[in-house]
Amino acid sequence: MSVRKTDSGSNSLTEANDLKVPYAEGIVEGEPGVATNGDSAWVIDHHAERVLCRKFDYRLLPVLALMYLFNALDKGNLGNAKTDHMDTDLHFKGNQYNIILSVFYVPYVLGAPPIAMLGKKFGPATVLPILMGCFGAFTLLTVAANNFAGMLVLRIFLGLSESAFFPLVIYYLTTFYRRGELARRLAIFYAASNIANAFSGLLAFGVFRINDTHLYSWRYLFLIEGSLTFLFAIFAFFYLPGNASSARFLNEEEKKLAYHRIQVDSSSIVNEKFNLKDSLKIFKQPTTYAFLAIEICLGVPLQSVSLFLPQIVGRLGYSTVKTNLYTVAPNISGAVMLLILAFTSDYTRHRGPFIVLGFTFTFIGMIIYATIDVIQKTHIAYFATFMMCWGTSAPSVLLSTWYNNNVPHEGRRVVLTSIGVPLANVMGLVSSNIFTPASAPKYIPALATTAAFGATGALLAGLLSLFMVYDNRRRDHKLGRKLDIRETPTELLRDGPSVPEFRWFL
Repeated sequence: MSVRKTDSGSNSLTEANDLKVPYAEGIVEGEPGVATNGDSAWVIDHHAERVLCRKFDYRLLPVLALMYLFNALDKGNLGNAKTDHMDTDLHFKGNQYNIILSVFYVPYVLGAPPIAMLGKKFGPATVLPILMGCFGAFTLLTVAANNFAGMLVLRIFLGLSESAFFPLVIYYLTTFYRRGELARRLAIFYAASNIANAFSGLLAFGVFRINDTHLYSWRYLFLIEGSLTFLFAIFAFFYLPGNASSARFLNEEEKKLAYHRIQVDSSSIVNEKFNLKDSLKIFKQPTTYAFLAIEICLGVPLQSVSLFLPQIVGRLGYSTVKTNLYTVAPNISGAVMLLILAFTSDYTRHRGPFIVLGFTFTFIGMIIYATIDVIQKTHIAYFATFMMCWGTSAPSVLLSTWYNNNVPHEGRRVVLTSIGVPLANVMGLVSSNIFTPASAPKYIPALATTAAFGATGALLAGLLSLFMVYDNRRRDHKLGRKLDIRETPTELLRDGPSVPEFRWFL
């Protein structure tokens, strides 16, 4: 089996130190059965590649980011509605609010794998807008909810329609961008979630000032967000290209270049037909379970901050209006930190260390907030909420990028992502039940639990990184020389770690 050295691509968003020249050298002796020779890869025109990436950036990322912004708004508007007494207006009793938070995650987890598989079969460009239209419609129908039962049913269908959205977007981006280009693009896309959390506070601030109408103010929140989501879904259905080969904004040479880039540095077989039996082989790899364990640890801080930041900030003694306003800055800072860590991760071509750093931010923020008198030390407590936001978004993006970078098989990539991402979100079941009314206003048990999950996630990510470093060195030792990850086209790596040329993307 030959190993060809390729460049790792160039693009318009902060160049990494990738190879810029064709590679050709003589036969290198290594492990028996593993021949490495000097077959040169197709020399890529780097200017053409930058132009191509710029087209993808301008044509895909803004639309996908807006789609995810609406997704985050529709998922997280319940917390803002509660600050306007939605639970009182619908006559909730006891822990019924926590129940409608929790029930969302059951269909969210169970529905993700089959819907993601359908997305692979019929194409994410078709399935994503359909899912968006569905969760926009269910958000819109929330306006008509009059009691706990009605809200419960709508939350169940909302969870089902949102279940595979993020996994499919991740897979969709892997069909356009190389492995070393993915984190910062995914970060730009995911930053929409932070912006949505910030924007939702501003939108709620404005909407809740509506008075003297027949509808409660919080109903207007669902009306506005649901309508905009549904209308944008119609636009996205006709706008998104199925893949690079069918993109109307590319010429024939650009389509060939786009195919080649993914063949050598993303997918073993580009646009491979989905085979369930073959795709489920991802669960034969031990590292799969390590990635899923980290997703579980990530889920609690991610969902705790997403769902309960208004209550955490509100504990500082602010009014309802100021609470909505003061959640904006932490969310914006989280988006900025996400972009910093993602761009740096792509530049260094390392994921694990930055995931550990993100977990550490959350752990420190939670510990600070839990151990001080937040009323007496308001500024320190408010800064702690910034650290909480710093440490939630970045690990989520980088972890998804990490295991997608290490799974060249498209079907297995979809399966792993469709389980990993919802698994992190299902930990909202934990978050929504540890931030209980009984523990208010200090929420000490909830903060301690969240910090513990963050510390465990940092430990697991660190250990997995060390294993990958060790395994790469072991493989290099057997080969007889150091093999750069960029030397081996992903078309040779369909079976993952069982292939001698496989090297972990750290």
